[in-house]
Amino acid sequence: MKIFVTHATKSNFQEELYKPLRESSLNKNHEIYLPQEHGRKTITKEFVQSCDLIIAESSFPSTGQGIELGWADIYEIPILCISKKGIEPSRALQYVTRSFASYEDGEDMIKQIEMFIRTV
Repeated sequence: MKIFVTHATKSNFQEELYKPLRESSLNKNHEIYLPQEHGRKTITKEFVQSCDLIIAESSFPSTGQGIELGWADIYEIPILCISKKGIEPSRALQYVTRSFASYEDGEDMIKQIEMFIRTV
């Protein structure tokens, strides 16, 4: 499964998002695309359309992320919005997905994603 992980740039995504994902079994079993792992990459509609799943870390608002999620919704790509426990993601996200999960730490985040993947 090709998984695109989208997030706000103002978060500590390298340590809190990318590292747990790369160290998890998800990384071994799926093709995970992390857009700023090796510098900022431009995301196109065509790239989003080529994905099987979008994971949106939505603890912080992001206009670019909103555009990417809009494309995913148009192409009917499943979207899972994850956020840190205690943070309420933007209500606008309910227009592109009904799938939300909150997590306490990196390990819990991986468990939430794995549970969702089993339902897709």
